[in-house]
Amino acid sequence: QVQLVESGGGLVQAGDSLRLSCAASGRFFSSYTMAWFRQAPGKERDFVAAIRSSGGTTYGADSVKDRFTISRDNAKNTLSLQMNTLKPEDTAIYYCAARLGGGVYYTDSDYGYWGQGTQVTVSS
Repeated sequence: QVQLVESGGGLVQAGDSLRLSCAASGRFFSSYTMAWFRQAPGKERDFVAAIRSSGGTTYGADSVKDRFTISRDNAKNTLSLQMNTLKPEDTAIYYCAARLGGGVYYTDSDYGYWGQGTQVTVSS
């Protein structure tokens, strides 16, 4: 099993940057596919990005592909999401998720482990 704790959220202005972190405890972190999801008020939880155990990355909506970067440090059991040029529509609760295995998974039902979420609010 793995336990996940997100940090790094906050209130920023449009155009600013934030770096989210997810600290994972438990064994075999490097064997997990890790992902970020987000949920805006009144909306479903959406896939943002994932990084496989091999290091390969996949991004969700085109709106984040050129602005967000997902990365992992297996030595430190951490997952990160660098978010640049933030927009008000990026406002959401951001969740870290994990699934044992090396594939790519895009829906929240594919992930068995979740953090509590961190709020990101972008003002215009």
